[in-house]
Amino acid sequence: MPVAESPRPERTDAQRNRARILEVARDVLAEDGNASLNSIAKKAEVGQGTLYRHFPTREALVLAVYRAEIQRVVDWTPALVESSTASVALRAWFAHLAELLRIKRGLADAVTAAGHDAMTTESHGPVISAIEQILRAGEADGSLRPGLDPDDVLMLMSCVWRVPAGEQAERLLDLVLDAVSA
Repeated sequence: MPVAESPRPERTDAQRNRARILEVARDVLAEDGNASLNSIAKKAEVGQGTLYRHFPTREALVLAVYRAEIQRVVDWTPALVESSTASVALRAWFAHLAELLRIKRGLADAVTAAGHDAMTTESHGPVISAIEQILRAGEADGSLRPGLDPDDVLMLMSCVWRVPAGEQAERLLDLVLDAVSA
């Protein structure tokens, strides 16, 4: 029976290229959801072959950008909670998440229904864990109502990213935060 080879780790330059592509794609796709992969490769200063080696389809790139952004906002949670009251942290965290999800909605045409469902399912757990962390910090510092369910709070927040950024989104965010405040 042959021994399975473990995958080789990516070379450092390949890791840098991938990170650069994701960074550029995030910015370019946020501006124009229809931007071409070739324009992203040019702005990332990589060849088309390099982009396609990392992301063989537009959907693969969009999903990777979304995953990276969700991970970034989840990873930001502990520092945010540590640096402010939980109510302030919750507002900042949800404002950032709402912007990210507005971008995701703008890219919906680039993702199949199965890809969209997988992306939502994959990100749900980490997002709920981050919300839970903020809610428990809010219970501890007295700024948020005790016993809030993170899934309920996420559902409340969905109204904020369903409207364009601006005055109405800010009013909706204020209403949701008033509802969860102690």
